[in-house]
This record gives sequence, C-alpha cells and structure tokens, in this order.
Amino acid sequence: MSLTMDDVFKALADPTRRSLLDELFKKDGQTLTELEERLPMTRFGVMKHLKLLEEAGLVATRRRGREKLHYLNAIPIRLIHDRWVSKYTEPWVETLANLKHTLESKTMEKVFEIYIKTTPERLWKAITDAEMRKKYNFGLTVTSDWTVGSTYKGVGGETTILEGENLEVDPPRKLVQTFRALWGEDVKSEGTSRVTWEIVPVADSCLLKVTHDQLHEGANNQLYGGWPMILSGIKTLLETGELLTTPGSLMWVENSQQPSQVCGTR
Repeated sequence: MSLTMDDVFKALADPTRRSLLDELFKKDGQTLTELEERLPMTRFGVMKHLKLLEEAGLVATRRRGREKLHYLNAIPIRLIHDRWVSKYTEPWVETLANLKHTLESKTMEKVFEIYIKTTPERLWKAITDAEMRKKYNFGLTVTSDWTVGSTYKGVGGETTILEGENLEVDPPRKLVQTFRALWGEDVKSEGTSRVTWEIVPVADSCLLKVTHDQLHEGANNQLYGGWPMILSGIKTLLETGELLTTPGSLMWVENSQQPSQVCGTR
C-alpha cells in the first residue's frame, strides 16, 4: 500500500473528518464510543470516516484489551509541511502546530505511522546501522550491539544525548527499547519512557509504526515531537537515497556536534 498526497488531501477535504482530527488533537487515544459522543452523527458514520482517515494514514490505531484506541498520526501532515512550508514560515507554523495531546490517564502514549517502499531488512538496517541513522536522526550516532538486555546510546559530538536498554529485539520485525533523554535538565527530569518500532510488510512496501509510551501525563513534548521528522527522514533516505532538505532537518545536520534537544521541535 502506497499513500499519496492526494489521499491525504481527499481525507482532509471533508469537514466531518477534520472535526474527528480536531477531537484527537484535543485528546489523543480515544475509542469509537468516545468519538461518537462528540459528533452529531451515527456510530456507523463515525466508523466510516475513521476508516477513511486510517486509509489516508492520518489516524493510527492500537488495541488495549477489548478497546480500539485512535490516535492522530502527524506523519502525513509533516510531509505536507516539509514540501510546502518555507524556511521563513516554519517557526511560525511549528508553533501553531505544536501537538500537545494529554490523555486522561496518568500515562500517555503517542503513535506514528508511515509507509515506506523498501524491504523489512533494509528498514531494520536503517534503524540499527549507526551511519545510516545519523543521516536522519539529527546527526546523532546511535550505537548498540542490538541484543536483548543490551544498552544503546545516541551521541552528538562528545555528548551523550539519549540512552536506553533494548527490551525486545526481533529483526526485522520489532524493536522495543527504554528511552531516556539527556539533552537538557528539563527532559532529564522526565525519566524513562518506552519506544516500540514495528515493521509490517505490505506488498512491496513496509508500514513502520513507532509507539512512544509510558510517558507521564503532560510529558514535555520534546520527548516525542521530533518523531514525524525522524520517520520522514527514514522514508526519504530509503526511497531516494537523499537527506531531507527542510530547514529543520538541515539545521540538525549542521549542528549535530552541538548538544541540543533531539526528539523535540523548536
């Protein structure tokens, strides 16, 4: 399955679907019943619109027991941003589009999805190979022996920016890691969260799903705000062999030797 910009624009063209995204923007991780209560339409109608948003990649889902939770997926919106937003308007747009979603529970999770035309093996290598990862992960060198129970760390220059432990390593399908941000006192205080990378083959492509969970309620958005750019960078690298040329991406590459926020937005 390969999504296009046309799929995204068609999904966004309907005001009801935009309203559903607005509701997920206000409170991420909602069930069908919760969303149905917020819109003046039948349950079937909400299901139909959610299905179209899922097909366009704008909504990601995750099972929790019997419940199916729906999340706003910022990746397609980020791709539109990267293509059409200039370096002059980017700071203003990113300020307005700061996706700070807070769940009612004491912890929260963020889910990001993107389709990439590649093989599971190439995608796994892009995630675990230090030189490849440096090209899309803000210039960081991420190293590990990628075995269960081993540690990993991301280094910029001579400074350790992030670190964690590999909890589950199942190449080329799944990687589960703890995540601890170290690039500033404001994020160090957030403690440890968890990141799950899942690779699902789809015809000649792969669905890459990243779930960042075990975040405390109201967690600093620096911890998860950079995932759309990271995943967009993987897609660009594997499909074209090039780096993202958006101002934000170039800024991180040029300043990769300087300690700074890593998964955040400015």
